[in-house]
Amino acid sequence: MATMTLAKALNAGLRKAMEDDPKVVIMGEDVGTLGGVFRITDGLQKDFGDARVIDTPLAESGIVGTAVGLAMRGYRPVVEIQFDGFVYPAYDQIVCQVAKLHFRSQGRVRIPMVIRIPFGGGIGAVEHHSESPEAQFVHTPGLKVVACSNPADAYAMIQQAVHADDPVVFLEPKRLYHSTKAEVDIEAPAAPLWQSRVVRSGGDATLVAYGPTVSTCLDAATVAAEEGRSLEVIDLRTLSPLDLVPVYESVRRTGRLVVVHEAHVTLGVGAEIAARVTEECFHSLEAPVLRVGGFDTPYPPARIEEAFLPDLDRVLDAVDRTFGF
Repeated sequence: MATMTLAKALNAGLRKAMEDDPKVVIMGEDVGTLGGVFRITDGLQKDFGDARVIDTPLAESGIVGTAVGLAMRGYRPVVEIQFDGFVYPAYDQIVCQVAKLHFRSQGRVRIPMVIRIPFGGGIGAVEHHSESPEAQFVHTPGLKVVACSNPADAYAMIQQAVHADDPVVFLEPKRLYHSTKAEVDIEAPAAPLWQSRVVRSGGDATLVAYGPTVSTCLDAATVAAEEGRSLEVIDLRTLSPLDLVPVYESVRRTGRLVVVHEAHVTLGVGAEIAARVTEECFHSLEAPVLRVGGFDTPYPPARIEEAFLPDLDRVLDAVDRTFGF
């Protein structure tokens, strides 16, 4: 067992992946000498050399495009996008090349690469540093999309993503990087990467979240318990492919569902979950599926971002509304 932050867990997971496979290389802006702006790759260039931990020019399209070529030649590149809002110059490469080459080549070409993206808000950053673009990648066939929410998952999931033969967009909740520590059993067998997990059991209503809002929902469940309500919390972990079997099972017991994410509500991941749950669990629902997310505006200046982000009160308000039906 080791006690570490989410950032340290990612660092340890990347280190283990590089030790296990000499074809794993890390690329990105300032990932080498500096160790990344969030220090996720701290010390890796010193230990593995600048041929495997590569400081790149400030050119996201070039970084991802180069990684595509490396993946086609048998390497397993791990690309760091410094901030979520910086991914858009590489969007063409990701959507038109990374996601399609395996299909276009009728399975002859694999693209085993990971695109790491710190996502979400809550760190008081300036414009383009607090986006939640996950729905744009979930909507793209050919990409796997995962989101860790705690150090134990971060350690295991980053290794699983690196070893996957498909391209993975790996979302990291940046406001949780250094916020809390947790025990990580580095010897324990990891849960399958593509599975959701019930992280708190309950019987009155179901909360579904991923990434940074999992901790928000757990806090909401704690407060609700003091008021006599038992909330079940499910961490999706993977957004594409979605594993909704635990969600269906939970909703059939509770009859109520609230989906929480930082991204805009309109056409967000929550909309897909609401549609599928309505199709599969219609006769079990006691209330409409409700969504709590960011407002349909550009991400606001740091001084008012707390009004934008889903918080305890907004989640509990949605729970109260489900019991109003």
